[in-house]
Amino acid sequence: MKLVILDAHAENPGDLSWDWLRDVVDSYEIYDRTPPSLVLERSRGADILVSNKTVLSKETIDALPDLKCIAVLATGFNVVDGAAARARGIPLCNIPAYSTDGVTQLVFALLLELVNRVGLHNDSVKRGDWVRCPDFCYQAAPITELRGKTFGIFGFGRIGSAVANVANAFGMHVLATSPHTRTYSGFGQVEFVSLETLQKESDVLSLHCPLTKETTGLVDAAFLSKMKNTAILINTSRGPVIHEADLAAALQNGTIAGAGVDVLSTEPPKADNPLLACENCLITPHIAWASFEARSRLMEIFKGNIEAFLAGTPRNVVN
Repeated sequence: MKLVILDAHAENPGDLSWDWLRDVVDSYEIYDRTPPSLVLERSRGADILVSNKTVLSKETIDALPDLKCIAVLATGFNVVDGAAARARGIPLCNIPAYSTDGVTQLVFALLLELVNRVGLHNDSVKRGDWVRCPDFCYQAAPITELRGKTFGIFGFGRIGSAVANVANAFGMHVLATSPHTRTYSGFGQVEFVSLETLQKESDVLSLHCPLTKETTGLVDAAFLSKMKNTAILINTSRGPVIHEADLAAALQNGTIAGAGVDVLSTEPPKADNPLLACENCLITPHIAWASFEARSRLMEIFKGNIEAFLAGTPRNVVN
């Protein structure tokens, strides 16, 4: 049984180990990155093909007669044509629920930076502004408290509910919109409302939805026009949920006050991505999932997925 990993570097930049593969498969090949032109060549002969963000199209899957299982090193699996794999009887296995804490942490890291402007104040102090200040303190930008504000959550799964817990801890009123009715058992209160109410009442609106036909481009000019002009938008879900040109325009013309995003429609972004020029938009390079602890959990779940497949009982199958 041969296993091939097409893009291993993001999951393991050197602080984890792939050595366990020696005990579970006959042979394996690990590539840090695979350009599109080499995907088919490197995948040939693989019984188990592993991708993080490398696209596996129907054409590629159909050209691999030995392929028996596809595993993704992520929760999202939109880079793989799951229907083509299913037609061949090939299970597609993902990694669920490994990064909930990390994503939740980054949501509030982005939010706190936007309302407390820690980086801005640090830069100001290092430039000597405090040294020259006639008073014992000063504000380089307004500071806003979260208590009493309304935190809106679009998509109320594991991450959405974890984010709700933290928002409650800050003393925020939490609203949520979800396509599925859920029972919330957190320590605080969550009010489930319509999308229109979520847009209208949220001081902070955090996106936690999967990328589907319905959510692609959901946050466009019309969506943003229904939000408060003092609102902050946070996106740690998927980049294409946001129409980036519309968000950039909304930030520049004051339709909303700020945004914090960990994901973009194209990653890495093109130099002309309009959000890169927005001073009131914080952008992190898709790192919410990438703590050592989260990647360690991912590795363990991935190992379990491979062992389960080899035992004839594939798990975490999403197709």
